Amino acid sequence: MDLDALTTARRHEWERLRELERRRRLSGREADELVERYQAASADLAEAKTAAGRTPQADVISTLIAGARLRLTRGAENPLRAVPRFFVLQLPAALYRLRWTTLVIAAAFVAIVALVAAWISGDPVLVATLGDEAGLERYAENEFVEYYNPAASFAGTVWTNNAWIAAQCVLFGITGIWPVMMLMQNAIGVGTAAAVLFSFDRGDVFVLYILPHGMLELTCIFVAGAAGLHIFWAWIVPGARTRGQALAHAGRSLATVAMGLVLVLLVSALIEGFVTGQPWPWPIKIGIGAAALGAFLFYMIRVGGRAARAGETGDLAEADRGATTLVAG
Repeated sequence: MDLDALTTARRHEWERLRELERRRRLSGREADELVERYQAASADLAEAKTAAGRTPQADVISTLIAGARLRLTRGAENPLRAVPRFFVLQLPAALYRLRWTTLVIAAAFVAIVALVAAWISGDPVLVATLGDEAGLERYAENEFVEYYNPAASFAGTVWTNNAWIAAQCVLFGITGIWPVMMLMQNAIGVGTAAAVLFSFDRGDVFVLYILPHGMLELTCIFVAGAAGLHIFWAWIVPGARTRGQALAHAGRSLATVAMGLVLVLLVSALIEGFVTGQPWPWPIKIGIGAAALGAFLFYMIRVGGRAARAGETGDLAEADRGATTLVAG
């Protein structure tokens, strides 16, 4: 084979391959052309090596092919570029999907707290089962308030605890039982604490110390419970997809919620650690908590609604989640 003749005959095609490989963006037609020219150059390289082994011409073709292969099989986009999409599209869209389930869970949670608090505080025998009177009085008069001691270590402990609860609700949501159990445990715990304080006429203290951080913190737990139950429902009722496909979609999109809630729970922990226990007027402390909750709900409903209407579901981008199977319906 005359390699010089091959180079002369193919020079234009190789230059076109280099041009396509270096372009920042390719149209559909250009992408197809890149594949075709990559295959043609591979054939030229095989022919050149068969005829003459390693030569300067073969090295040139090999370099072109390596660049084209990298362009065709390059890794996922820079993670830093994915951050804006996560916060502007994926996370709010995933939260938006959970809005009604979150509302139902919130209503049920508040009802259980009120029921437990009224049931226990209304029966001295039940109150006595919680501990001796002196210890309960000490808890109601001092320990409940002293718990909210402003400190960074306290905020960090609260954050990690709540983040772990939220993560469990999502990660073990497929069981259908775990999120319900976590929510019930928290509702009963809050209701029992309220019962003790109401029994010693300190109900106002309970409400005032819970509201600043509790509005946002409990909402995050409700959202996590809703995410877990949605994953369970996707497994039970997959629709036109297989159970594996439905579960994979729900798991990918709603795992986004677990990551987002870690950040939101950090805000509630900071409020609990540095606002709730401060000697400030209660309207200011409750106002800070209400503002934090309002910002979260705006993000969940308004920003999330806009992302959902744009077709976002919270799932990974198509290039990252892999091929899907087409189904009817």
